[in-house]
Amino acid sequence: MQWCRSHGLQHDDAHDVAQDVLVRFWRHAAVFRHDPARRFRGYLRQMVVAAVSDWSAARRADRLGTGAATLQDFLATVPARDSLVRRIEEAFDMEVLDLALDDVKRRVQPRTWQAFHLLAIERVPAADVAGRLGMTVDNAYRARSYVLRLLRRAVARRERSAADSVHQPS
Repeated sequence: MQWCRSHGLQHDDAHDVAQDVLVRFWRHAAVFRHDPARRFRGYLRQMVVAAVSDWSAARRADRLGTGAATLQDFLATVPARDSLVRRIEEAFDMEVLDLALDDVKRRVQPRTWQAFHLLAIERVPAADVAGRLGMTVDNAYRARSYVLRLLRRAVARRERSAADSVHQPS
C-alpha cells in the first residue's frame, strides 16, 4: 500500500493494486522455486511492476484519467516503473534490516550493542566510544565488527526465510 501511495495512487487504487499483488503471489507460490543466486525481492518486484503496469493499462483503456498528464501516463513510463522498483527494493531492504537489528540487539550484551551503535550508526570517534563505555578502542572496534557480522547473518537468514516462505505450500 505504501509503495503504491508513494507514487500518487489514491487509497482505494493502492489497495486494489496491493491486493492484486497478493493474489498473484498466492497463485504463483505453489510453483515458485527459490534460486539461491537471486533475491526474493526481485521476484516480488516483478509481481508489483506487473500489477502496477496492468492497473495502469486498464485505467488507460477505461479512460479514467483526466488529461495527458495523468498518473496512468506517468506510471506507464520506464523511469516511473524503475523508480517504483527502486522504492520497493529499498523498502524491503529497510524492513529486513530493521528486523535483523532487533534480532541482533536482543542477542548481544548491552555494552556491545552500544559500542556498535555509537561507532557504526552515530559515527562517534572510537576513542570517545571507548571512554564512554570503559573499554579499549580495540575492544570497541571488535564489538562493532562482531555486531556487523551477526547483522549480515541475520539479514541473509531473513532473506532466505522470505524466499522460502514463497514456495511453501500452505
